[in-house]
Amino acid sequence: MHTPLRRRTALATAIAASLSLFVAAPLRAEAPSAIAAALQPFVESHTLAGAVTLVTDKDRTLAVDTVGFADIAAGKRMTPDAIFWIASMSKPITATAFMVLVDEGKVSLDDPVEKFLPEFKGQKVASGDAKNPVTKVPVHPITVRNVLSHTSGLPPHSPIEMPTLDLFPLAERVKSYAAMTLMSEPDSSYKYSNAGINTAGRIIEVVSGMSYEQFLQEKFFTPLGMKDTTFTPSKSQIARIAKSYKPNAAKNGLEETVVSQLKYPLDDPSRQPMPAGGLFSTAEDLAKFCRMLLNGGQLDGRRYISEKALRTMTGNQTGNLPTSYGLGWAVDKNPGGPFGHGGAYATNMQINPGAGIATIYLVQHAGYPNGDEGKKVLPAFQKAAAALAPKR
Repeated sequence: MHTPLRRRTALATAIAASLSLFVAAPLRAEAPSAIAAALQPFVESHTLAGAVTLVTDKDRTLAVDTVGFADIAAGKRMTPDAIFWIASMSKPITATAFMVLVDEGKVSLDDPVEKFLPEFKGQKVASGDAKNPVTKVPVHPITVRNVLSHTSGLPPHSPIEMPTLDLFPLAERVKSYAAMTLMSEPDSSYKYSNAGINTAGRIIEVVSGMSYEQFLQEKFFTPLGMKDTTFTPSKSQIARIAKSYKPNAAKNGLEETVVSQLKYPLDDPSRQPMPAGGLFSTAEDLAKFCRMLLNGGQLDGRRYISEKALRTMTGNQTGNLPTSYGLGWAVDKNPGGPFGHGGAYATNMQINPGAGIATIYLVQHAGYPNGDEGKKVLPAFQKAAAALAPKR
């Protein structure tokens, strides 16, 4: 039986009207996560350009959040796969790689560096004072433990590492450290030193017979699936690197800058790897590395370092000195406490075995504007992330 024309017209009109209301109704925006909500005010105040954050437990990623911009001028929003120069976060990765050699019995932490690098034989330590500088033979030669814990007395860097840190092959840079006078007696003080960590990277090369970067690739990056962790990003990876920012002249906002410690272009094959601070990476890649450590040095059925090596490198190696530091890791003085590391452009990762989580905070900031406001950003993230820790 056919519907009369008038009834069909009325029905069509009603359907069209209801569809119109459905399409016109605004979609409900998804509420921001607690982490994004904690960081968004810093974006709005022009303290933070943008960030990628990640929280993981030993089994899986619990949260990935992005806020702000990877490129403010271009209006390019931050994305989870953005790449960052992680700077000194390279140090704990180098130290973890070094512990593979310790596990294999090829190196002892108390071996003198000169056992592997003869150029360090006869190195002297500064003595006297500024008016009467003299040198003398140190109480003992610097050890592997010393260079990994910043207690060697080596200067932060050498003159050949200017204007950028990545100009010369690792072997040449390390020889330049050996030619320098120690600033203090080994073990007597904590002096943060890229030279020390780079020296450890050179020992990896001598002992393993591989280049430093090849050793990291074969022992960690490839098996862990850290596909975007590299010293020399490709052109496609460079396109994903978040822009770097610094406070503007008025200290009330941000302006774009570049990483002055690095040579450009970043894919220039003449650039050299820096064990102390040369890596680029992503939140996802670093999460895999952190999960391996949360699992006691193993992941997905593969062991990377022994539990003993993990305890050693993340335990306090600086004794009663004011700064507590492990081997390539900033550590808590209490055994089993949190350990982690930051980078020059404000990046950070922290592993908290007690809470069962690791946090990764990726930004590209050469300082924050607005006085002390910038100091609140990382703590705001970490406070929000703590709420995701597994219930014990």
